[in-house]
Amino acid sequence: MELQDDFIPMTIGRQKNIALIAHDSKKAEIIDWCEQHKEILKKHFLCGTGTTARMITEKTNLPVRAYNSGPLGGDQQIGAKIVEGRIDFVVFFSDPLTAQPHDPDVKALLRIAQVYDIPIANNRATADFLITSKFMEEEYDHKVINFSKSIAMRARTLE
Repeated sequence: MELQDDFIPMTIGRQKNIALIAHDSKKAEIIDWCEQHKEILKKHFLCGTGTTARMITEKTNLPVRAYNSGPLGGDQQIGAKIVEGRIDFVVFFSDPLTAQPHDPDVKALLRIAQVYDIPIANNRATADFLITSKFMEEEYDHKVINFSKSIAMRARTLE
């Protein structure tokens, strides 16, 4: 990676690290979606926020590593894993009609997924399109902002 490059190449592997998240009113829907796509999902590494992860595992027998519940920092944990390059894909069935006490955390997670060019599905239709994409079976090359360059340039302006 050259410091002068604006973007750096990244590769999402054949086996994806998928985060599964759902607001309370959407938990049944994400469980049903996971059951529908179980054959695809079992080829990948799955994680999720607290209750959602546990419920998916109980109802589908898919192994889902559980982080904290969303309101207790789970969304932040998923965001940190994206920054570390340890999550490649996010399925987040959010409830647009109910206020969430941890809405700033949700917005931060969505923002970091955008910054790191991570596919994110916020509803069933998008999740269906993404999970059945040809890219689920192969590596995917994309480019991410060169943060080292961005930090170096900002540091120079502060001197």
